[in-house]
Amino acid sequence: MIDSVDKLNEFMKNAKTMSLAGSDTKIVVSLGTCGIASGGKPIFDALKEEIDRQGKAISVEIGDTGCMGLCHSEPTIEIIDKKTGESKIYGNIKAEQTAGIVKAGTGTINGLEAIERTWYYPEEEENTNNALQAKIVLKNCGRIDPEKIKDYIAANGYQGLAKALFMTPEEIISIVESSGLRGRGGGGFPTGKKWGFAAAQKQKEKFVICNADEGDPGAFMDRAVLEGDPHAVLEAMIITGYAIGSNHGIIYIRAEYPLAIKRLEIAIDQAEEQGLLGKNILGSGFNFDIEIKYGAGAFVCGEETALIRSIEGMRGEPTSRPPFPAIEGLWQKPTIVNNVETYANVCAILRNGAEWFRKLGTENSPGTKVFALAGKIDKVGLIEVPMGTTLRDIIFSLGNGCSNGKKFKAVQTGGPSGGAISADEIDTPIDYDSLIALGSMMGSGGMIVLDEDDCMVNVAKFFIDFTMDESCGKCTPCRIGGRQMFKILEKITEGIATMEDIELLKKISNTVKKTSLCGLGQTSPNPVLSTLSTFEDEYIAHIKDKKCPAGVCEKLLSYEINEDCVGCTICAQKCPADCISGIKKEQHTIYQKNCIKCGACYDVCKFNAVTKS
Repeated sequence: MIDSVDKLNEFMKNAKTMSLAGSDTKIVVSLGTCGIASGGKPIFDALKEEIDRQGKAISVEIGDTGCMGLCHSEPTIEIIDKKTGESKIYGNIKAEQTAGIVKAGTGTINGLEAIERTWYYPEEEENTNNALQAKIVLKNCGRIDPEKIKDYIAANGYQGLAKALFMTPEEIISIVESSGLRGRGGGGFPTGKKWGFAAAQKQKEKFVICNADEGDPGAFMDRAVLEGDPHAVLEAMIITGYAIGSNHGIIYIRAEYPLAIKRLEIAIDQAEEQGLLGKNILGSGFNFDIEIKYGAGAFVCGEETALIRSIEGMRGEPTSRPPFPAIEGLWQKPTIVNNVETYANVCAILRNGAEWFRKLGTENSPGTKVFALAGKIDKVGLIEVPMGTTLRDIIFSLGNGCSNGKKFKAVQTGGPSGGAISADEIDTPIDYDSLIALGSMMGSGGMIVLDEDDCMVNVAKFFIDFTMDESCGKCTPCRIGGRQMFKILEKITEGIATMEDIELLKKISNTVKKTSLCGLGQTSPNPVLSTLSTFEDEYIAHIKDKKCPAGVCEKLLSYEINEDCVGCTICAQKCPADCISGIKKEQHTIYQKNCIKCGACYDVCKFNAVTKS
């Protein structure tokens, strides 16, 4: 058991020595949720078998890690030369390639091309290659075995805690506040200031909560951190507890994250065994424990007061503020609620100082931000970029633009609480203030890319449908207003709305935004207001022309057979409404009155003879 800082340093030194000892080459397989889902485990097993079959158990080591962020290339591996530290990353690995991989080691592998690294690690190296990504939060994800505490400690883990225990709580809070770290869960409130509020309270009992209830569609940032680097969150929570005078931490995580939960449980047990969690941490006399509470997947429980009520065993509904949780939270005691990504920044700030952190990002938004790139993007994945990086660099340089060569149309940032940013604003630098100015928000970091085939009215309807369903129903503006917004959007997509409906939609949206109780209701109109602002012509086309310009809204579609038809009859055979007629080897026609607009004819035609408009 580690019972002093000196022993921690000795443990770290030994762990680093152990990590370099033994084999010459290490093969690491990405086994986060996305890696496992893409077949990473059979690849791991095949590589292990090949190492034994080729008699290379002494010279080649195999291990697993969390998400490398390269979701578009899973299953993914990294081959590391342990003597030089040089490495190569390969993606889309197949079982039949494993023999060649083991045989070649760090040499050239036939049929495989290494993936270019687009990131650097600010704590360890300078950005000599002008990499767009800077990994602080994701520093260890994809590099260490998340189930081995020695790997984390060898990567300077728990050094921030060791340093903090030699400081006063006031000094810790001052460093965090000076760093400019803002909450990465969506609101962007200054973290150090929040900690200061809780620390100033005189109650003996206080709580530290990690909000791991990630619920935005297309978001997987927090899950990846917990699966790939759970000790970083535990260490930060202990530091937070010491800073505000709390001895108890709670990780509130959705039950749908089984791998993250498993690795957190392992990490907690390991930290307790090493004296880094529990009683008399590192011989300092400070006690802190952490427990895990499961959420049932309610989106509203991402709001801190609703989350607190859920932990207390009540229905997850937000409460009026003030008082804020830092003053009166869990069981009416001072409570800090930060999300996973916020905590994952804390240890690096303690290790390196506030000024180091401020070298990245912008004046009002220092540091980096993790984004989950999803939607119609060629390279889906997890990225971490300095604040101030432009949308153009993220979407086209890191994401390689839209998939299938389609034209970029917009990007939805901030999930259901954010807004759509059009191609005209693609050079916008990403930070808290610039996104709000565009009618969107940072949110937790979901970034859904939309292309020319997406209908913006339908996109707004999708997000309103989501927030309407996830509303707790406590306050009238959100409960009733959300449903009314959805009904108007539904009328528009069905071609039965009037121009007056647009004005009514704007009025309801603004009312819901101003009068809802919590952030869910206050931000739920953002997708509507942002698309109305930038893509109002699409709304008008639905109403006046009875057409969906993107060809998405089913009730506004029409299908016709053009002169390219060769009379193969496949469309007629597949039509469920039996409304296609014609002689074999001659052009067919669609009887529009009976057409149900299912698109079956369009999908099966091999000659591009069916047009959709």
